[in-house]
Amino acid sequence: MTAKSSSIVTKATTFFWGDTSLEERRLIRKLDFFILTYSCLSYFFNYLDRAAFANAYVAGLKEALNLDGNQYNVLLSMASAGMLVGQVPNSIIIHKVPPRIWLPSMVILWAGLTMAGAGCKTYGQLCAVRFLMGLAEASTYAGCIYVMGSWYKPNEIAKRTAMFTVAGQVGSMFAGVMMAAIYKSMDGRSGFAGWQWVFIIDGIITCPIALFGYLYFPDLPENTRAPYLSERERKLALNRLPPKKEDGHSIAPWSLTKRVLGQPAFYICCGFSLLSAALQAYSVQGLMLLYLKNRKDIDGYTQEQVNTMPLGIQAIGIVAEFAAAAAIDRFNLRLSTGFALLVIQLICTIVLLVPQMTVAGNLSALYIAATAYGINPLLYGWPSVITARGGDDAARSVIIASMVASGMLLYTFWGIVVYPANHAPYWRNGYIAMIVVVVCLGGWIFLLRWLDDYTAKKYPEDTKGSSNSVEEELNHSSAEKGPVEQTRGL
Repeated sequence: MTAKSSSIVTKATTFFWGDTSLEERRLIRKLDFFILTYSCLSYFFNYLDRAAFANAYVAGLKEALNLDGNQYNVLLSMASAGMLVGQVPNSIIIHKVPPRIWLPSMVILWAGLTMAGAGCKTYGQLCAVRFLMGLAEASTYAGCIYVMGSWYKPNEIAKRTAMFTVAGQVGSMFAGVMMAAIYKSMDGRSGFAGWQWVFIIDGIITCPIALFGYLYFPDLPENTRAPYLSERERKLALNRLPPKKEDGHSIAPWSLTKRVLGQPAFYICCGFSLLSAALQAYSVQGLMLLYLKNRKDIDGYTQEQVNTMPLGIQAIGIVAEFAAAAAIDRFNLRLSTGFALLVIQLICTIVLLVPQMTVAGNLSALYIAATAYGINPLLYGWPSVITARGGDDAARSVIIASMVASGMLLYTFWGIVVYPANHAPYWRNGYIAMIVVVVCLGGWIFLLRWLDDYTAKKYPEDTKGSSNSVEEELNHSSAEKGPVEQTRGL
């Protein structure tokens, strides 16, 4: 290997696994494989199932169920409502039922509900299915973010949350490709329309990831039984992170309520989540799909183009998320990253606000506005670090779930009010609302920085965790146990 190649490998290794000891890098690689494989795949299928609905709507579902007016937005909101209701209960349950059991079980449940969507004959039936599906899916995002925050250090979490959320973008991209392929090859087979086959196939291919979770998801460092981690590696995993409180997993209702609502992190982080969700509205509400469907007959777009052209949104979102994660983990540029994303979104909104903007101008602005997805590594990476201080895991999981619920609460009405489908191709109220969101979020980022400083001063012992101190403690412990124990897992 040349010196140049060696330098590239070293930089890549440092970027992904940090400038740490060989033993710690081995541990992180194992965690990456087993935690991220399950988390990313489950979220991929979670997003695939959700994105399939938007694609199915424009490819026959609307006509098959005689949907009209704002029923598309209501159906989107039903899934959001289910996720809203399910967030906090799911975050509490995983302190009694191990995540390795609970999270895969919910995957199996929502896979079945996805397939049930193919059999819906009425608008009401589809509303019920999507609400129940949202309840099951509520476990995935907050649950996986909580588990990742239990294993990774502050300078590791942004990249991992970016990889996790990017899996959702890839799911959306794949949904468009899959919809186009199935629409061509499966429409009419066995008496099912193409959009029905999408729901059926989605459900079937989702199930295997649940089996992987049952077998290999590691639960938490303090109670893991993962066969691929040695005793020394489990100790290393605990020692490199802030200490846990003895009652950190207590879910006694009154105690947990006081621990959550009695700290400013709950209010600041939930507000940050709500505004960040609104920042991503153009992409989440599928404005490009609705815009293209509206222009389909005017500009001669084919159904395949309507389904596949929005794929560029997800591609731009992926690049933005990884770029933001690199800036945060590698250079600690949280404020700069946040404000760069806000400026881009503001420029795109000004372009979209022009009433007679060309098709090219509208599409370009909607593509570039997908950089708003770059807020996700900041959104859950930063609060994960802040709420880990103090060692109260139950409170941390509830706050993270409440953050997700805040975004879901917004989308139960946000799309209906400011981005209704029947306003296509021009959402004036939505564009004005976005300008307000950008301004408010700009101020809120400073509030989050204050919270970071406040908790760092309140829990100074929880800002430790250097690899050197971890190594010294482990080596001291290993020396007491003898040479046999020292070699385990190396």
